[in-house]
Amino acid sequence: MQMSKLKKIKQELRNAKAIESCAVEFGVIGDPTRLKICYLLCQHKELSVGDIAEIVGVSISAVSRTLKKLQQTGLVNRRRDYKTVYYSMSKSSLVKILKERISDYEKI
Repeated sequence: MQMSKLKKIKQELRNAKAIESCAVEFGVIGDPTRLKICYLLCQHKELSVGDIAEIVGVSISAVSRTLKKLQQTGLVNRRRDYKTVYYSMSKSSLVKILKERISDYEKI
């Protein structure tokens, strides 16, 4: 390939921050438990930590840690109602993609 063409293609990767942010988001949902939680929150408007733990079959503390990671990347929102904490999916672009992919897999 010509050097000028390679240089042009190389410039497509110049926004390292955008690429790193995307990698972090995709990495976070790459874990099966996190993906299950994201799936549930894509399908249901809002769920409590206890409900998620019961459905997924893991401890409340494990779900809380996972949700904290998802919240740190901006994928989920948190709402407290007295002692109960509820989570919902955010409006990020990745959430839209995730919902579309889940829908595609459900058709199979």
